[in-house]
Amino acid sequence: MTEPDESGRFLPEMMIAVPERQRRWTVLLRALLLIPHFIVVWALGIAANVVVFLGWWAALFLGRLPEWISGYLMLYIDYSTRVSASAMLLIDTYPTFVLSGPGEALRTEFHPGRLNRAAVLFRIILFIPAAIISSVVMAGWTALAFFLWLIVLVLGRTPRPIFDASAAALRYNFRANSYFSMLTGAYPKKLFGDERAEPNPPQVSYGTRPLVLSSGGRVLLIVFIVLGVLGLASSGAVSATQQPACAPHSDGYAYECTYA
Repeated sequence: MTEPDESGRFLPEMMIAVPERQRRWTVLLRALLLIPHFIVVWALGIAANVVVFLGWWAALFLGRLPEWISGYLMLYIDYSTRVSASAMLLIDTYPTFVLSGPGEALRTEFHPGRLNRAAVLFRIILFIPAAIISSVVMAGWTALAFFLWLIVLVLGRTPRPIFDASAAALRYNFRANSYFSMLTGAYPKKLFGDERAEPNPPQVSYGTRPLVLSSGGRVLLIVFIVLGVLGLASSGAVSATQQPACAPHSDGYAYECTYA
């Protein structure tokens, strides 16, 4: 799962064993089945925020993360990514809790190492573009989640365009989280895969190492981006228009505010 990398430039990898079939009953109940995992991920995430803060100070002075900090953050990101992969119908097997088991359909690879102190100091600012891209793509996936779920439920498998686009979205999110957590100095990249799209791809994906997007997967990923931009823009517009209208209370001292 991890080996030291003195360069600190290793781009974290996410490997998925593509399922030939998806059991329809698990697809139907996927959200309910994952509720215990969502609770655990939420609880571990609270601790992860504290650990990242401590890791930021440690990396600023040491130029790298202490082993216990990197170990916890790798465990958390690996686990949350496996849960997300199941929720996004990229895998069919039920994720093990917290620690990765021998039969996991998704594997992650990290090589934490030396970190540039200036990049650590300004990590939040540097992270903003990657955070925006990740948020946009995942928001677009969420907008189509019901239709993707319905397609997989009817077919009993994940069509390659859906697998490719969803895997690309999740891998970028995984790399963005790894960068923010200072598990790597390599900036998130390769949203559209590792190689050029194939004009006549096989029905089943090769997997994610390398991640080669089919033409359909590339188009669907672009749809994710467009829908994500529109969704986030509309949310911002709605928030901006909901300005409070305030009027003096009858007692003449307090004000009552209502939102349009």
